[in-house]
Amino acid sequence: MTSATPTPWSEWLVAALRRPIGLHDRQRAALQLIDWMACAHLGQTTELGDVLRRWAAKQTPGPIWVCGHSGLQAAEAARWNGSLGSSHEMDDVHREAVVHPGDTVIPAALAMAQRQNASPEALLDAVVVGYETAILLGLLSGPAHYAQWYSTATTGVFASGMACARLLKLDTIQTQHALALAGMQSAGVWQCRLEPGLAKQMATGHSAQAGLVAADMAAAGMTGPLSILEGPLGWLKATGGGLDAARAQALLQAPPERAWRVHEVSFKPWPACRHVHPAIECALKLHSQGIDPGQIEHMRLVTYAVALSFADQPCPQTPLQGKFSLQHGVAWALSHGDFGLEATAPEALVDPICSALRKRMSLACGPAQEQAYPQSFGAQLQLQMANGTQHSSEVINVLGDPENPLSPDQVMTKAMQLLQASGWVLAQAEQLIGLVQALPQAKALGPLWDSLQTGYQSQNASSEQASESKRSS
Repeated sequence: MTSATPTPWSEWLVAALRRPIGLHDRQRAALQLIDWMACAHLGQTTELGDVLRRWAAKQTPGPIWVCGHSGLQAAEAARWNGSLGSSHEMDDVHREAVVHPGDTVIPAALAMAQRQNASPEALLDAVVVGYETAILLGLLSGPAHYAQWYSTATTGVFASGMACARLLKLDTIQTQHALALAGMQSAGVWQCRLEPGLAKQMATGHSAQAGLVAADMAAAGMTGPLSILEGPLGWLKATGGGLDAARAQALLQAPPERAWRVHEVSFKPWPACRHVHPAIECALKLHSQGIDPGQIEHMRLVTYAVALSFADQPCPQTPLQGKFSLQHGVAWALSHGDFGLEATAPEALVDPICSALRKRMSLACGPAQEQAYPQSFGAQLQLQMANGTQHSSEVINVLGDPENPLSPDQVMTKAMQLLQASGWVLAQAEQLIGLVQALPQAKALGPLWDSLQTGYQSQNASSEQASESKRSS
């Protein structure tokens, strides 16, 4: 008698993604969409936007909305938009899975939704499903995968594939094949954070596009290995993830009443790597107590090992290095009382007060912070003053996490600031945010596409006026 064939883990996952989605879940998806749109619009004003425009000049124009461009075909639109969300390190993040779901899920879902003329409800449901997939696979693959692989991109292709499969209304077996085909395209290694360049952004753009293509291929009849996750030559084995079947079943076989994990996602209040945020918050607490930065003799930051491996940058030379610098995050927050977009500008990196403070700082891995990670991103900052006094502050649950959340109003305020910084006029930014906020009850997506296109045209006009003003002065 032969034993039964084991159930592919993809079957568990796809079944879990078919549980009910409610109004509360769609409202949260709309909030994630507001946050991503603001981050993406700011991203397209950078060097990355210039690169994408040169790339797009070689692509076929199309009717699908693209941030900062007149329009592309759906797959290319997903790639373009998928490259933008993380450019200022203000993208959303799931703490324990250590993935940024919005970077890949939302661009793919938007492109597919517009192409398919989907309803607002269908778009938001696809976002919920995509976020769930990214988070589950981040949890499943674990720290060993994250140590070498850019998990936002590697899990993101599965996530964008599931979001698009939902919008295409694929059946169960087609959806499993879409997952398998997405996994065949999973890529992105962490060497991209050790060297300058834009490869990190290219990886998320690829994942958004590849997930959309995977769903399209599955709809056309393309098939893939259904044991893509757990197979002996599958994704988890190849990328260092765990193969604990009991844990996988517990994660992937969600009961119908289980809350969707989109509600566990954190919003970033500051433009820096999330591993730097606990240090920034510690410094802001001490600044609020009236600490004089000029009187600090020595600083000691205690945090978890991953934060040290990602963000030990005592002398950041570029804006990106500044966003990944624990030393700079602390120094700027202590001396300025905030950490805004200007904090990692070239002139900020050579600020004499910050440069001096960075040299007075030591880092250490703390047992309490290490034990709590990744369920908690924590840090403690200790100051030794010139007059012999000592001060300290500690963060256990950093601002923006579920235990210490940004309110919806704070998320929308952040979005408003980023949209205006990217060139949107106040009235149009308010209109866009209002339209996205209203999507859970909206009947059609047409007004959203119109608003986005109007905003693009307004940005172009503002840029041309600024250029003309410079030429004539």
